[in-house]
Amino acid sequence: MPGKLGDKARLQHILDAIGEIASFTDGVDFSAFEQDSMLKSACIYQLSIIGEASNHLSDELKQEHGSIPWGDIVGLRNIIIHKYFGVDEKVAWDIVLQYF
Repeated sequence: MPGKLGDKARLQHILDAIGEIASFTDGVDFSAFEQDSMLKSACIYQLSIIGEASNHLSDELKQEHGSIPWGDIVGLRNIIIHKYFGVDEKVAWDIVLQYF
């Protein structure tokens, strides 16, 4: 069984997921996003990776970077994982626009 990943690896997962979302959505508007189920799925999956990795960061790192809304990030992951079909496309798109 592999050892527990540390903050550095988790942060890299977050950065990789951010890069993927930015790449996927470059030049895309909401209409294209809304109509492309593969794009929506890919972005939502990457958002869940960001939430999962954030959930496993150390409390020390989260406290050092307290201006980041860690609870909201993890909460989004929980919504995606537990209510996948209830994820609002517009909300997902607004998150992509605002942060990526």
